[in-house]
Amino acid sequence: MRQARGTAKIEPHQSYRSIERRRLLRKNVSLELMYSGISGEDVLIGDGTIVNLSESGLGLRGDIPVPVGMELTLFLYLSDGDEPLSILESTVVWSVGSLFGVVLNDLSLSDGERLRSFLHTQAVGQA
Repeated sequence: MRQARGTAKIEPHQSYRSIERRRLLRKNVSLELMYSGISGEDVLIGDGTIVNLSESGLGLRGDIPVPVGMELTLFLYLSDGDEPLSILESTVVWSVGSLFGVVLNDLSLSDGERLRSFLHTQAVGQA
């Protein structure tokens, strides 16, 4: 039997490709937040620190671990001096111990504009 020879296409490691699914670049930040969600019959309320942020999601370190797929309400304490930015619908997309990432599912126009404005001032400040 003859063995076929050919060149094999080397693919990047699958986990690398799955990590970088973000549509928008995230800014490194250090901001406080509070998060809440429902786990079974329990209401979960945690505090944390945002470590990176974009218009579509954020990464954070929380004091209470959460599972992938959990829906959360977030209250971000931006450094713009206004009331906390309330994000009523977000979903945990990855979780490793106290670190986890969430995608922001629904922002009002005014909240989205406030977040974009905040990110713009962060970008200008880092330049």
